Amino acid sequence: MTLRMNPYLILDGNAKEAISFYEKALDAKVVMMQTFGEMPANPDFPLPEGAKDRVSHANLKVGETDLMFSDTFPGQPVHSGNQVQICITTVTAERSEQIYEVLKEGGQIRMPLQETFWSPAYGIVTDQFGVTWNITTEVKA
Repeated sequence: MTLRMNPYLILDGNAKEAISFYEKALDAKVVMMQTFGEMPANPDFPLPEGAKDRVSHANLKVGETDLMFSDTFPGQPVHSGNQVQICITTVTAERSEQIYEVLKEGGQIRMPLQETFWSPAYGIVTDQFGVTWNITTEVKA
């Protein structure tokens, strides 16, 4: 059996918006998306009206990677941090630039996209959802 790890993004009620954004930015495809309202009802834990449209689980296919999402349950806080970042590796500087340009819209540039000693195009951006992305271009040996 192989071991596989996937990034899982937890948002505070705007997962649908983020999913739509990443579909565009990363040319991703929605594999599945389910809201809390679509889950089987549990009489011991009634679902608040404000939770029905929140995403309970979603999976996007980005290249060969699964990017997963969930909204918090109403009242559960989301804490943004920099302890987890996602690195996107492309094979051309042009593709890196395309991705970087879209992800920086409404976000914050941490490191401008530039040539480094290990990559012809590398940059870091925190997007409008508070997710930090490292974009790098792979050098073929």
